[in-house]
Amino acid sequence: MISPIANQFVAGESPAVALEHVRQLNDRNVDAILNLLGEHYDERGPVADDTAEYRRLVADISGSGLGACISVKPSQLGLDLGEDVFRTELETIVDTADEHDVFVWIDMEDHTTTDATLDAFEDLARAHGGGLGLCVQANLKRTQEDVERLADVPGKVRFVKGAYDPPADIGYSDGARVDQEYRSLLEYAFEHYDGGIGVGSHDPAMIDHAKALHERYGTDFEIQMLMGVREDAQYELAEEYDVYQYVPYGDRWKSYFYRRVMERRENLRFALRAVLNR
Repeated sequence: MISPIANQFVAGESPAVALEHVRQLNDRNVDAILNLLGEHYDERGPVADDTAEYRRLVADISGSGLGACISVKPSQLGLDLGEDVFRTELETIVDTADEHDVFVWIDMEDHTTTDATLDAFEDLARAHGGGLGLCVQANLKRTQEDVERLADVPGKVRFVKGAYDPPADIGYSDGARVDQEYRSLLEYAFEHYDGGIGVGSHDPAMIDHAKALHERYGTDFEIQMLMGVREDAQYELAEEYDVYQYVPYGDRWKSYFYRRVMERRENLRFALRAVLNR
């Protein structure tokens, strides 16, 4: 099953192939969030290599005129080696992106990385006056406080239900409770944020909730969905709303899928449903 799953969820191994996928998306009025596959490095070499590729990718996006931005993972930028390594590499990418006017998203990984990721985002977003986005997860009990903290930080916040299973004392595992938290977090954001809300969900009920909140508060938002999942819905939504497709690429797709399945068994069922319903 790896081959068809990879073909559906990964744009290809090279930046050129990924950018061609972006061009096709743009033709359908969908923009892209490009993510070079790679994470949890225990040596500095791969970290430096990925940082260099992201900087080249930023320049390519800027020169192409395509509707695209990038998304990076903290462990990809050396967080496992130390917060100082992560900060240094992230700042290098953000500085380059700022020069080229390319937006940078910072993905949120498991709960052990939350504080370091939040702190880095807030510091850099304030220093640059925006140009960055951060992902928050509804299945963590702390997220309401985090979202309140971020209300006055320039930039964007992506709201997701959460792809990692947190320990019971710090997170929620019941799907109905996660949905409740997600709705509540969106309500707070639409009421208190000036804009920059990313609704990262494939759940039609949550997307409809976001639409209703937009009508109530008038707050700008965008819908973000994964490559290979409900793509017909992405194109349909793009006729009226800002839609971004999260597009992974690179040659580390085998470890990418292995980690996603090991982190949360529901991820495998999610991928299989997407393949079967394609």
